[in-house]
Amino acid sequence: MTRPLPPREGRDALTPRPLSVQRAVNPHAPGSAHLKLGRTEILATVSVEDKPAPHMRGKKEGWLTAEYAMLPRATTDRQARERNLQNGRRHEIQRLLGRALRASIDLRHFRNQTLYVDCDVLVADGGTRVASILAGYAALHDLADRLIHAGKLTEWPLTHVVGAVSVGLVGDELRVDLDYAEDKVARADLNVVATDAGLLIEVQGGAEEGPITHAEYVRLLTVGVEATGGLLRELNRQL
Repeated sequence: MTRPLPPREGRDALTPRPLSVQRAVNPHAPGSAHLKLGRTEILATVSVEDKPAPHMRGKKEGWLTAEYAMLPRATTDRQARERNLQNGRRHEIQRLLGRALRASIDLRHFRNQTLYVDCDVLVADGGTRVASILAGYAALHDLADRLIHAGKLTEWPLTHVVGAVSVGLVGDELRVDLDYAEDKVARADLNVVATDAGLLIEVQGGAEEGPITHAEYVRLLTVGVEATGGLLRELNRQL
């Protein structure tokens, strides 16, 4: 018996969920953003520490690292706070965020400094890691804009506009930006991290219910890059 596919709630298969972003939402952080992607909500903040990361001492550039956490009631059931515990999923997402956001910035502008990008999931409905990349980039944009206007930087430090989207095969249908209900039943899914110019940074994911064809994978990747570009155009419009 074929199981029914989750509905798309007013959008077609290739349309991402509505995106909205607000900058400068945290008065204490030099860069911050609150981003919504459908019902998923992320709060991202950037902190700048005037201290190099140990492995960057004596180098010409600074370092950027990212942390990710989910609030206890971000999901339908309460999750215990991780506090100092580090589970595998969180560690994997943090490494992805760090790699993606480092690709967006020229860290030579932050020599002997460390940038910390904290992404906290306020509400989770699928796509939290891709939404965190979008929110993290928006928070870095906020930081860069403030530093330029304060005269602390004379050159724009962001070299690439970076974002991400999830794509998946739900039944035989290719869908963009999966919510939780779709992600649960997808037979294959990818998280595509790319620039607004279509340059790839990273791809994560794979098949869930048996192998997929080369053509299906290429189609997922192609649509993911196109959808990321669309999300970034909307993000830039709001920034």
